[in-house]
Amino acid sequence: MAALNNTYDTTLLRQETAVGAVAQIILLALLGTALGLGPAGWLTGLAFAFATWAVLTRAVCRSWLRSFGAANRVTLARATLVGGVTALVADSFQSPPRVPVLVALTTVALILDAVDGKVARRTGTASPLGARFDMEVDAFLILVLSVYVATSLGPWVLTIGAMRYAFVAAARALPWLNEPLPVNTARKAVAALQGIALLVAAAAILPHPVSFAVVLVALALLVWSFARDIRWLWHTRTRHAATGRSAAVVRRMTHADA
Repeated sequence: MAALNNTYDTTLLRQETAVGAVAQIILLALLGTALGLGPAGWLTGLAFAFATWAVLTRAVCRSWLRSFGAANRVTLARATLVGGVTALVADSFQSPPRVPVLVALTTVALILDAVDGKVARRTGTASPLGARFDMEVDAFLILVLSVYVATSLGPWVLTIGAMRYAFVAAARALPWLNEPLPVNTARKAVAALQGIALLVAAAAILPHPVSFAVVLVALALLVWSFARDIRWLWHTRTRHAATGRSAAVVRRMTHADA
């Protein structure tokens, strides 16, 4: 009976992720009908939908979640919007950018970013998978927006979108970077500021020099935030190493006395 229940739960989880993929395709169809997405937009949007479905399905089936959860549904809806933004940004390299639609989708996605965490806490459905899913959607939206804004402000803007992925790559060579960080309000605020600054620049509602300055300040704060976290992780690693050496010395002395 337990095996049947596990199979049933897995089936439900797969259905949830499949619904997300279908919603992504529907959004692309709506954008294609209303705006006339070109091949680049369609292919990029479909690739995003397939990759999200594949990775998320594998993750939820290995997470032993009893249900997908309301918070993850909010994040999945946000991922669908990010897929639409990704398609529009890819299409902007072949056709005039649809700025109002891009701004609208991005704005809703950023608003929902403040919702899924609250839903998780209120419903008691917070999970490591949900936190990781939320973080990955955030990071990819910032990457896509940085690509779009870089076309008007310069390639340096790509640093904002690439920084988190560079950190992940560095952590593969330096495992101490994978250690958990303490909860910090400043880190969350800086992360949220990146999306807002890039959205303002993408909307082109400010003079070019002002948009340049806003995004540059956002980048400076992001560099400061990453540098502070790396410094904290390094000091933590040093303390742990010193503690380990002290413990080893005590063990050797104990064995010698014995």
